Amino acid sequence: MVLKKIVHLFFIISGATIGYLYIPYIIRLLDFTDLAWAESPYLGAALGAIILFIISYWVANYIVDFLRWIEEGLVKIPIGDLLFGSLGLIIGLVTAFLINLPIQDTPIEFVSKVIPLFVTILLGYFGFQVGFRRRDELINLLSINRKDKKRGPTEGDNVDAVLPRPKILDTSVIIDGRIADICQTSFIEGTIIIPQFVLGELQHIADSSDVLKRNRGRRGLDVLNRIQKELPIRVEIYEGDFEEIQEVDSKLIKLAKVIGGIVVTNDFNLNKVCDLQGVHVLNINDLANAVKPVVLPGEELMVQVIKDGKEQNQGIAYLDDGTMIVVEEGRNYIGKTIEVLITSVLQTSAGRMIFAKPKLLEKAL
Repeated sequence: MVLKKIVHLFFIISGATIGYLYIPYIIRLLDFTDLAWAESPYLGAALGAIILFIISYWVANYIVDFLRWIEEGLVKIPIGDLLFGSLGLIIGLVTAFLINLPIQDTPIEFVSKVIPLFVTILLGYFGFQVGFRRRDELINLLSINRKDKKRGPTEGDNVDAVLPRPKILDTSVIIDGRIADICQTSFIEGTIIIPQFVLGELQHIADSSDVLKRNRGRRGLDVLNRIQKELPIRVEIYEGDFEEIQEVDSKLIKLAKVIGGIVVTNDFNLNKVCDLQGVHVLNINDLANAVKPVVLPGEELMVQVIKDGKEQNQGIAYLDDGTMIVVEEGRNYIGKTIEVLITSVLQTSAGRMIFAKPKLLEKAL
C-alpha cells in the first residue's frame, strides 16, 4: 500500500532528523561513553531512523486508517463547499499573519510565541467557517455581478425585471406533475432549481414500503426526468445543503432568500410561511383556479349528473376542469346529460363550487 509506505518513510526521515539533532546531545549529557565516534550526529541520525522505523510498524495502520477517514470525508464534501471553505481559510491565515507581525516583535516571550499561534488557529478556523457557511451568498453575489457585466446594465434598469429569477421546485409540486405541462407552455421563465435535499426526500418517498407513497415518489422522479430531458428549459441541481436546518420546507425558504429565487409549490402551508417571511412564491393551485373558465349566474350549461349529493335530491356534476357543480333536484337525472341553469357561484379555499338547477324545472315553472 502506497500510503503505508509513505507513513514509514515519514517516520524514517523524522527519526533521522531527531537523531541527528538530539541523540549526540543526550549522549554527552549522560556521559554514556568516552568514545568520540558515539557522539557523531550521523550515528545519531541512523539510530533515530531505526528506532522510529520500528515504532512505525505499530502505529502505521492507525495513521493510515485516520488518513483514509479524512480522505473519505473530504471526497464527500461538495466541491463548492470545499472551494469556498479553503478560500476562507486562506484569507483567515493571511489576516493572522498580518496581525502577528507586530506581536512577534514584543519582548515578552509568552506574547511573542504563544499569542501568534493562538491567533493563527483562531482566525484560520473562523475563516474556514465563514467561507463554508456563507458560500451560497458568495455564489449569488458573484453570479449577479457576472450577469450585470455581461448584460451591460443601463441607467434605471431593474435586475429582477430584466433577468428572470430562478424557480425552486418543492416536493409537492414535483409529485403533482402539472409543473411539467406549465414549463412546456413557456409560462415559467428562468432557470428551474431542483435542490439536492428535495431529491433526497423524493427518493425516500419512492423507496417507501407504502404502495401509494412509492407510486407518488416514482411519478415525481418521472416528472423530473421529463423536465430535464424533454423540455426546452434550463434545469440545475443545487448541491448545497443547510445542515443546521432540519425541515425541507425551511431549507427551501432559506435557499430562496440566498439566491433570490421564487418557490414553486402547491402546498398551502408553505405558501403562507413564504408570504410571512417575504419570499416570493408561485402556487400551482392558484394558477389553476385563475385559468378556470368564468361561469356566471344565469348562464346555461350542458352537464352529466354522475352521482347524488349530500343534501336530499341533489345531484353532482363536473366541468372539464374538475369544478364541481351541485345540481338542485338533480338526483332523478343521475347518469343523464341535461341542460342546467347556473344559480350561484361560491369561491372557497378548496376551489370553486357552482350551484345550478335543471332547466326543465325552470321551464315548468
